[in-house]
Amino acid sequence: MRIALFTIVVAEYDPAIAFFVDVLGFELVEDSPSLTNDGRPKRWVVVRPPGAETGILLARADGERQTAVVGDQVAGRVGFFLQVDDFDASYERMAAAEVTFVTEPRIEPYGRVAVFLDIAGNRWDMVGPA
Repeated sequence: MRIALFTIVVAEYDPAIAFFVDVLGFELVEDSPSLTNDGRPKRWVVVRPPGAETGILLARADGERQTAVVGDQVAGRVGFFLQVDDFDASYERMAAAEVTFVTEPRIEPYGRVAVFLDIAGNRWDMVGPA
């Protein structure tokens, strides 16, 4: 058993793809036309870190209820965790790309960590070796 995908609801596809691919360095695994359950056009967009098995389905918000959760999918908590091998290089690259860090890097028992916001405003922990 494994988790294949999880969804992040975003405002628009293309800026979200650019953030995850160009800023975070993820791979664009799939970007295909698809249909909503009631037959309207949408896209099936999957990104994932290089070498990872689990991907992120970037789902454009459809309707008021989904629009309301963009950037707040886990009620303001850190809900996503990006493990990096080189914390300093990743932090510098992301800061140079104007990623918003909401905490300064700190050391925890499990490694170095800094909280950043994704394109939608969701909180992520970037975690690297101590």
